[in-house]
Amino acid sequence: MAEVSEVLMSVLSTIRVPRPGDRVHKDECALSFSSPESEGGLYVCMNSFLGFGSQYVDRHHTRSGQRAYLHISRTRKAPKEDDENSGSGDPPKKKPTRLAIGIEGGFNVEQEQYEEEVKVVLFPDRQEVTSDDLATMPDVVRERVSLAMAGLMSADSVSHALQVQQWDGEVRAVSRHAVELKQLNNGTKIPPSGWRCEVCDLQENLWMNLSDGRVFCGRRYFDGSGGNNHALLHFQQTGHPLAVKLGTITPDGADVYSYDEDDMVLDPKLPEHLSHFGIDMMTMEKTEHTMTELEIAVNQRVGEWEVIQESGATLRPLSGPGLTGMKNLGNSCYLNSVMQVLFTVPDFQSKYVSNIDKIFNEAPSDPTQDFKTQVAKLGYGLLSGEYSKPAPDPGEGSEPSSEPRGDQVGIAARMFKALVGRGHPEFSTNRQQDAQEFLLHFINMVERNCRSGVNPSEAFRFLVEERIVCQQSQKAKYTQRVDYILQLPVPMDQATNTEELQEAERRREEADSSGAPPPAPVRACIPFTACMAALSEPETLTDFWSSAAQAKTTATKTTRFASFPDHMVIQVKKFTFGQDWVPKKLDVSIDVPDTLDLTALRGTGQQPGEELLPEVAPPPLMTPDVEVKAPVLDDSTVSQLCEMGFPLEACRKAVYYTGNTGIDAAMNWVMGHMDDPDFSAPLVLPGTSSAPGTTPTESISEEHLATIVSMGFSRDQATRALRATSNVLERAVDWIFSHLDDLESMEVSEGGRSAAESEGSREPPPGPKVRDGPGKYELFAFISHMGTSTMCGHYVCHIKKDQQWVIFNDQKVCASEKPPKDLGYLYFYRRVTE
Repeated sequence: MAEVSEVLMSVLSTIRVPRPGDRVHKDECALSFSSPESEGGLYVCMNSFLGFGSQYVDRHHTRSGQRAYLHISRTRKAPKEDDENSGSGDPPKKKPTRLAIGIEGGFNVEQEQYEEEVKVVLFPDRQEVTSDDLATMPDVVRERVSLAMAGLMSADSVSHALQVQQWDGEVRAVSRHAVELKQLNNGTKIPPSGWRCEVCDLQENLWMNLSDGRVFCGRRYFDGSGGNNHALLHFQQTGHPLAVKLGTITPDGADVYSYDEDDMVLDPKLPEHLSHFGIDMMTMEKTEHTMTELEIAVNQRVGEWEVIQESGATLRPLSGPGLTGMKNLGNSCYLNSVMQVLFTVPDFQSKYVSNIDKIFNEAPSDPTQDFKTQVAKLGYGLLSGEYSKPAPDPGEGSEPSSEPRGDQVGIAARMFKALVGRGHPEFSTNRQQDAQEFLLHFINMVERNCRSGVNPSEAFRFLVEERIVCQQSQKAKYTQRVDYILQLPVPMDQATNTEELQEAERRREEADSSGAPPPAPVRACIPFTACMAALSEPETLTDFWSSAAQAKTTATKTTRFASFPDHMVIQVKKFTFGQDWVPKKLDVSIDVPDTLDLTALRGTGQQPGEELLPEVAPPPLMTPDVEVKAPVLDDSTVSQLCEMGFPLEACRKAVYYTGNTGIDAAMNWVMGHMDDPDFSAPLVLPGTSSAPGTTPTESISEEHLATIVSMGFSRDQATRALRATSNVLERAVDWIFSHLDDLESMEVSEGGRSAAESEGSREPPPGPKVRDGPGKYELFAFISHMGTSTMCGHYVCHIKKDQQWVIFNDQKVCASEKPPKDLGYLYFYRRVTE
């Protein structure tokens, strides 16, 4: 032990005690999905606080020279019986009674289900030092190491800090109707039991109106269960706002709903309001589930087969390479589905998984913040099969199920999710998101990080040809823009079951007016051919500025493919807005084919004898002074474009060069010029050398520059980062850490421009690189969404592997019996090679 003490003394200066703000990675390996629960445990560097599994800790020691690591190992405890009469002496496990996390009565995170062993390990000889061993060592060693160990164990891990620490979904406000509620003196007295709905005789989910004492059934749920909406209809007819759920009344309170406020509420005068109708709260017992309990039950069932389309079948669990589930980190099913599909694409496999050793060897000192490293880590985790193992039995004391559950240990992509979502107002949260928006966000990150190497997103990149014909001059204009997703319109007027839909609507209206139960919904059946026809038909532009007529006129726009990508992504535009601007989802079934031929949609370019519109920019809108002044731009259009994430100067140029003709024209200009070398450069007016009143550096915040420079970067590097991110500090910091290799190699020349930029100014880069080939495809994956909006619900994906459809539902991976190809949201096709 004296030898170990000497080694500790020699490395004492490298052992740090975590301070507030330090990032402590004690739950997940930086290069794999190993954790303290994994075989071999987790080694946390006591200097950088990075965590490493047993297969990567030697690599980190060799590269960094660090020798002291805190080894954390957790072993699952044997499950305790829940039965009160088990004789174990332990209280039974409490079921949650509040829709909350980290609050008494809420969901228990069950930190106590593991036995934890902690010790210091010294490399390269892996000498172990326990807390008991420290007691025999010199004071300076004991105190320093003990403080570091205690600090690491008490510090919040990065993954934990990113999650909601305490959340209460049950906080209810006092109803504004409660204090002054008018109750009718109609002689109504409610018996203590035996209640029925006055309309349909339903005996459960019953609500008593607190104004008149009448009893009706509650709302019908999305799956057809619940009531028949008669309590709601009674409110609509009478305006009596408050109702109490019978069966939930206890001396402690009850469920009270305000139809006017459309929410669960508190009624401070509830005992008085109940006694008006002969109900004594102090003698009532609970016989019905409260609304919170019902919602908790739903939350505990998230991810089970009853919430997906194949709920009627017993699905066979699958495991092995390429069949690894992903844990739901709280509404992360959109990310899980997208990444499962992307790592089926050979380009992503070869870029990140085949080169994983090279990527790890070239990773920066903090690999948790390196995009390539974290994507490679995720890809290997999904494809290797190392984490595709059945999940341990939950051990709830219940009998084991005879049916296979399909759950896997899977991988929890916390580090990846935190990195790709950092700085983004939506993807950095635990809210549900649109899978299509995340796919584009991730492709954008891939583009930014693959500027000087193989770019796997090229598999999806294609050119769109837009042909605009001026109806006044009959001259044409051709433009091309880059896209990654084909958005397919849904022509509801082309439904093949129109009569059935009309009959269903008629029956629904009758049920609403009579208070009868609503009829079963009918789904519109839309032919895929009708969707393609709607995509290819010409669009009329009523406010087009014609350079031939030098005026606004009408034009027609036809959209075609200028190239066909190796992999085609099709988004069915199911989500739209109602007349009240509330987002809604179209309930449609589309007969999406297994094979697709888009050859007929290839653009042909300028036709023989066709005249082109002159390449003249619309007249700038400016003050009529002799001196050229700043253009008068439509601020609302500029703002809309900026909100989409485009650089401010690019947005100003888009509005200027389209003559303030609206968001559509400006958006088309942006998409057509995104790859221009001066895309983000300041707007330069004709006859001037720079944008009026500005210089290339004036738009950069000096405060933001100083902040980034204080991190150790040069002013030129900080300027470059801010220019690339529209002067947004958080995004600039994200950008600069994602481009460390590029920035470190910058050779700054006189005038503040890098040699690379000077080189680029002499020889403009070529246009966007796209692949092209036949337009024939076969379906290999699709992502489905369940719910009323992209902001809620659940995503799963189906992927065809070895001619077998497989369903990936977070941690559950099973053979698909009846893949619901007609109900998908995003479809992924790959080119058929003849």
